[in-house]
Amino acid sequence: MTGSTRPAPGRRSFRPVAGLLAAIAVSLTGTRISAISIPWFVLVTSGSAAQTGVVAFFEMAPYVLVKAFAGPLVDRAGPRVVSWTTDLVSAGAAAAVPLLHTLGQLSYPVLLGLVCLIGAARGPGDSAKQIMVPEVADRGRIPLERATGMEGIIERLASTVGPAAGGALVAAAGPLTGLTVNAACFALGSLIIAVFLPRGTGRPVPPSPSPPPSPSTATSPGAVGADRAGQPGQAGYWRRFGEGFAFLRRDPLLLTVITVIGLTNFLDAAFMSVLLPVWAHDSGHGPAAIGQVNAAQGVLAIGGSFLAATFAHRLPRRLVFFVAFLFAGAPRFLVLATDLPLWAVLGVFAIGGFGAGFVNPILGAISFERVPRPLLGRVKALGDSLAWTGIPLGGLAAGAAVTSLGLAPVLVVCGAAYFLTTNLAALRPEWKEMDRTRGKGAAPVPLQHETSAAPPDRDAAPPERTSPHPP
Repeated sequence: MTGSTRPAPGRRSFRPVAGLLAAIAVSLTGTRISAISIPWFVLVTSGSAAQTGVVAFFEMAPYVLVKAFAGPLVDRAGPRVVSWTTDLVSAGAAAAVPLLHTLGQLSYPVLLGLVCLIGAARGPGDSAKQIMVPEVADRGRIPLERATGMEGIIERLASTVGPAAGGALVAAAGPLTGLTVNAACFALGSLIIAVFLPRGTGRPVPPSPSPPPSPSTATSPGAVGADRAGQPGQAGYWRRFGEGFAFLRRDPLLLTVITVIGLTNFLDAAFMSVLLPVWAHDSGHGPAAIGQVNAAQGVLAIGGSFLAATFAHRLPRRLVFFVAFLFAGAPRFLVLATDLPLWAVLGVFAIGGFGAGFVNPILGAISFERVPRPLLGRVKALGDSLAWTGIPLGGLAAGAAVTSLGLAPVLVVCGAAYFLTTNLAALRPEWKEMDRTRGKGAAPVPLQHETSAAPPDRDAAPPERTSPHPP
């Protein structure tokens, strides 16, 4: 069963798209602010790059682990419920950091526990929002690539406003003010999802006795979605989890994407959580510079995402994808290893941001096309978590490496690794499928699901690329 990514005929409504994008915008803005606030708070209070890396590990390890196993639960509960409840948990944990610090009760172990809770809640919450992208695209009668492009614009806008606001807040009022704003953003995102999305959006996916096979291979024996007795919709948690794993294992393109994004996410995590804050600290530019370089990258990334939303469905995906990575990856590391003035650093980040704006829209469209809707939560939660496996280790490894070797050598090695990863991967034959299967993915949800008691649920996002802050 296949279908087109073109919108179904009917009355177009932008309310579902606008509501979901608004929730994604405020949540991502808060996350980007905390990405500056937490590392800077640890760095200035402890003076240790290693401890900064440990904090990053304690946030991202639970993020990846919980996200990996949350897919079947999101499928069953529905992404809407998962999104607003986990955002409330994140808001409470983020608010507890400045509160406990003010009361003199914030020890280092307590801080590690709170960031661990934030990461554990963010994993399924982020996936739940991304899962609803194809559903709101169906409801809004817009092409899937345009919807993922609009999500990319919002992501890049949040990645511009968040770091700029975070850097300014940290410089003017301290890192704990940034965490307070982060908590408020999570609370607002929860409210938007719970109250303002159209009724029926983000319900659990109705069980399917036989979802379509992988685009590249036939389904293995045994109907997906049936229990051992052959009755549809009665599969337990581990069987549902295994169905997602089995589908992912049969799709060479998705596996290759996960591998490449996993390696680049490891490097991006090292960059954002340790290397960039240490550069800002050691160079004397201060936390405001972190916001400035991210803002420079984000402004041009918005332009790239806008072009992707407008023209991506007409462009050769494979060529655009790897050219974008060429500009978005290695140059950021290498420029910080030099003594170039800040304006030159900002220029390199801006050019890289423009290329980065094309990455996630392409990845999002590929994921949503190739994975059947009833399996989307399981497959994408598992795929994303695998692609993010290196993120907890990125900050930990970077902290230890900078402590032992110094900042500049680590930046050069990471930049070279990024270049080799993204360029050697382009030689793999699986990437040809990026263009070959355009528009041949999973069928849109039948229209009756939009008003029934159980409209489809989705969980996914191509690896937000998104390391804590992917290009």
